[in-house]
Amino acid sequence: MQKSTFIWMGLAALVVGTWSVASTLEIPEEDDLPTLQSFEIRHSTEPVELTLPNDLTAVPVAKPGEYHVPGRIEDLPDTHYSGLVAYGRDIFVNTQTYAKRHVGNGLNCSSCHLQEGRKPHAAPLWAAYPLYPMYREKTRQVVTFQERLQDCFRFSLNGISPTLDSQEIKALTAYAHFLSKDIPMGTIMPGRGFNRIDKSTDPSPLNGRVTYERHCMQCHGADMLGRKFTNRDGYMFPPLAGPDSFNKGAGMYKVKTCASFVQANMPPGKPNTLSDDEALEVCVHMHLADRPWDPRKSWFQSLFKPATEGG
Repeated sequence: MQKSTFIWMGLAALVVGTWSVASTLEIPEEDDLPTLQSFEIRHSTEPVELTLPNDLTAVPVAKPGEYHVPGRIEDLPDTHYSGLVAYGRDIFVNTQTYAKRHVGNGLNCSSCHLQEGRKPHAAPLWAAYPLYPMYREKTRQVVTFQERLQDCFRFSLNGISPTLDSQEIKALTAYAHFLSKDIPMGTIMPGRGFNRIDKSTDPSPLNGRVTYERHCMQCHGADMLGRKFTNRDGYMFPPLAGPDSFNKGAGMYKVKTCASFVQANMPPGKPNTLSDDEALEVCVHMHLADRPWDPRKSWFQSLFKPATEGG
């Protein structure tokens, strides 16, 4: 009995002592425990800021006739990059020599992309490269610039597409990258593609033949088979029809694309000589000429299916 009395007295003293100590402590009104508001926002929860424009941006021409002017390859320092760029230029200008294994006709890249791919309104590389990747109706998917180059070999050069890891694709990509230096990605540049044209009447292939004989035959020949160099292999003026020309899957097989190119660039040194209607009529005349088939179609389709424009 006496032992239990001492136990109860000890417990009572402990409670009183604890209460006395607690009453002397200053308890802050707010603790310093971390809350959700006090945490720093993690990068994964921050809104993403795009480094590239969401929409294509049109850059106005500062002065009429003023376009992007690429640099000179000769001004590049002697590095692996400059060597790759120079090799790409060689392929572009003389595809018959530097990428012959992938070419099935007599054309070079520069047959359509004039002045080494630098000329405005002649599908310059510097205006095309910044727009990729892009969606193409021809393939109905988003393609890279390298995949677009593959299509050029398959259709415009009527050959075999190089693999994406081939030296030809790497060099041509480096060359286009160099030409488009300082152009923001996703920017539509003045001089891109070809001229815009409009027709006032349906083009006549008969009128197109007359216009061809007047303005084009002297260079490309009466049969549209082009004119070759006399002292070396290759064409001085590329063939517009026949086995050495682009096939029916090429973009230039489309009458409007062809006419846009012709109106802006032909005859050489005399751009805008032909009216829109004359350019369309010349290209209808070309469109009806014989040329390699579209590789996407079978021989049966090519023989018996009505002619359609290239992709």
